[in-house]
Amino acid sequence: PVLMVMLMSAYAPATYKVDTNSSVIVWKGYKVTGQHTGTVKVQNGSLVMDNGVLTGGSFDIDMTSIKDTDLEGEWADKLVGHLKSDDFFGTAKYATSKFVITRAIPQDTKGNYKITGNLTIKETTKEIKFLAAVTENAGTVTASGKMTIDRSDFNVRYGSGSFFDGLGDKTIYDEFDLQVNLVAKK
Repeated sequence: PVLMVMLMSAYAPATYKVDTNSSVIVWKGYKVTGQHTGTVKVQNGSLVMDNGVLTGGSFDIDMTSIKDTDLEGEWADKLVGHLKSDDFFGTAKYATSKFVITRAIPQDTKGNYKITGNLTIKETTKEIKFLAAVTENAGTVTASGKMTIDRSDFNVRYGSGSFFDGLGDKTIYDEFDLQVNLVAKK
């Protein structure tokens, strides 16, 4: 029985807590005349590994931490203010977004996965899928992947050609990218 307990504990799923100081999400939004990029902070989260295989996890995004990195001074402040406003993410009311893994399907033995999960922005939850790379080494898990999100699915309509006609070069494309880079420790 002792050996059985030792074997079972060696293969028990392990939860790794996301290190919010080492983790970062880089966002990129596109418009007819170019693009903007910036960061948003991971508020908390965890990843679950079972015998070296990702089996679950979740993380929260601090929407109030949105920063722009391609503009400076007043222009960056104006863009961030607009992104935080009710035109976009309404961070005064919806301070946190959340992603919960529902399936992690290994694509090979090198740590590549197809991730399916539920993303909640504002009051809307939608299933999204993306590819991610996950490695476990010496008590640390690193995970990275790029989500492409259609903001119109989450009622973020400002400047969207899907909802408004005649925007011309003021159109902001519905899709935006989140490059998620998580570091989690036991």
